This record gives sequence, structure tokens and C-alpha cells, in this order.
Amino acid sequence: MFLELTIYLIENTKSLKACIFVIAINQNKNEMKDGTKRGDIHPGLVVKIVLKADQRSGKLTEGVVKKLLTNSHLHPHGIKVMLEDGQVGRVKEIIE
Repeated sequence: MFLELTIYLIENTKSLKACIFVIAINQNKNEMKDGTKRGDIHPGLVVKIVLKADQRSGKLTEGVVKKLLTNSHLHPHGIKVMLEDGQVGRVKEIIE
């Protein structure tokens, strides 16, 4: 999740000793889904995955999800899927 952090300094005009920091966090509505949440992925979705053989280089392969292979709700390295062409890898990007 991408968060934009803005810090505002508000000074008390009667006493310079008192300063209040207000932190406002705004979630970016155009955040890119990174493929770590199972709920974001479903069959028929176009995704970019990293194949086991390409983990060192980070080369991404684009395809359409046929089947979800990871059972847990979250996975830090990406949900494992099988593409319609039979290739298996972890989702790194969801193409919308």
C-alpha cells in the first residue's frame, strides 16, 4: 500500500515551547496492486508473474490466471498462480 505522508507544524503563538505535530496520511487511490493478497486475484485476471527460473533476474511473464495455488490470504512474495498456458509463478503485478 502506498501512503503519502504529510507533516504539518502548528505553533502556539502564546508559547513557543508548545508545538504540535499533526500527521495526515492520505491513501493514494491509484495504488498498484502488488499481488500479495489472495482476494485481489481470480481466474481470468491478467497478471505479471515471476517464474521460479527467473527469480534471480526478476524477469516478469504476463498471462491470464487459470488457477490460484496459494491457499493463505497473504503471501509476502506474491500469490502463486498457474497461468492458462501452464506456467507457474508468483504474482508481482496485477494488470487492470
